[in-house]
Amino acid sequence: MQYLERIPFCKNLLAKKLLKLMDDKKTNLALSADVTQSEKLLALADTIGPEICVLKTHVDILEDFNEKFLIELRKIADKHQFLIFEDRKFADIGNTVKHQYQNGIYQIAEWADIINAYILPGPGIIKGLAEVGLKKNRGLLLIAELSSEGNFTDAIYAEKTLEMAEQFPEFVFGFISQHKLNDDPQWIYMTPGVNLATENDSLGQQYVTPDKAIKENGADIIIVGRGIIAAKNPLDEARKYREAGWRAYKTLSS
Repeated sequence: MQYLERIPFCKNLLAKKLLKLMDDKKTNLALSADVTQSEKLLALADTIGPEICVLKTHVDILEDFNEKFLIELRKIADKHQFLIFEDRKFADIGNTVKHQYQNGIYQIAEWADIINAYILPGPGIIKGLAEVGLKKNRGLLLIAELSSEGNFTDAIYAEKTLEMAEQFPEFVFGFISQHKLNDDPQWIYMTPGVNLATENDSLGQQYVTPDKAIKENGADIIIVGRGIIAAKNPLDEARKYREAGWRAYKTLSS
């Protein structure tokens, strides 16, 4: 199904917005902006913004985090029409994650459209996050599979993750995964570890190509980090990934 055809099946409002955005901009590329300086992150967001549907951040690795940075990042996201995904990977009891999401120095719920979480603590983690995020029209991705070598997210874990998502479709809208879990069109799948040239790194990361992620494994959105950031010309490289991802999608949906 094409992105626009799937919108009526989505129970989460942000998922509807994301699918329309992807169709409008003709991109299924997410940039993983894992840098440690706020100015570098803002520059990347502004430069690569026209090519992406999602910008993925790790705000807690910034060495010079400040509120001004968040204001500027939100402006850039609105300017280039992409969503912000804070890759916080919540993994605690409901009451704790509620505060981690809403309070503290980062106040993630105020600026991040998308967050993610593990199901290890049970359904309370989703309930706690939803108490904060639903009223702000945010969305939650559940981590079903990882891209690192030797991880413990096996088929049983992925199945349990899907079962829990089905209990909270108004807030959970998809998964971080390496494979599509089922054919329900409401779920959006984001796949990290996508690279056109490299198969692995020295710390256990395992890469797949855009074609394999989308055409073979069923990803909707490819997440690319170092393949773009470490390139001699990040904008040119982002365009290559955007074209590769969109071409793979159109092959399937035509």
